[in-house]
Amino acid sequence: MIYLASQSPRRRQLLEQIGVPFAVVHVDVVEQRSPDEPPRHYVSRVARDKAHAGLAGVTDPEAIVLGSDTEVVLDDEVFGKPADAAAAAAMLRRLSGRIHEVISAVWLVGARHEDSELCVSRVRFAELDEATIAAYVATGEPFGKAGAYAIQGRGGVLVAHLEGSYSGVMGLPVFETARLIERFGVASR
Repeated sequence: MIYLASQSPRRRQLLEQIGVPFAVVHVDVVEQRSPDEPPRHYVSRVARDKAHAGLAGVTDPEAIVLGSDTEVVLDDEVFGKPADAAAAAAMLRRLSGRIHEVISAVWLVGARHEDSELCVSRVRFAELDEATIAAYVATGEPFGKAGAYAIQGRGGVLVAHLEGSYSGVMGLPVFETARLIERFGVASR
């Protein structure tokens, strides 16, 4: 069995899609980018920290813990999750009409082995006017989402083009995760 070090309902849904049995383990990891830390390294480090925190929280000596992190990056700036409506609107204004990267890292960690996958997608937003931004923020969907949007929800209409992994933008790249799980020898149902 795999332990998922995440409370994200999207990650649970995507892991269920792969057909691997799992249990959720709660972790509390500080997500703070170090000065001059490259975005890809930061995302991978946070995912690894989550997996290690999850491993420390389970008593099963055969446990394998999956940690994942997804961030939106524009001009080397990691957007994270908006603190409030003003921050969400500001993020959406910056993304409007531009191409940004969505970086998703997945780590599997066990007592004797750890491995990872990194998925980078490129997303181009449509040009967004203030009315569109305000209406989307008013839905509440941007909160708790990296970059202030959910591609699988109403935020999908903001995306003009996607190059890469749809599930990676959602928060758990299915192809890369399945490949990683297979390398660990975990059977799906």
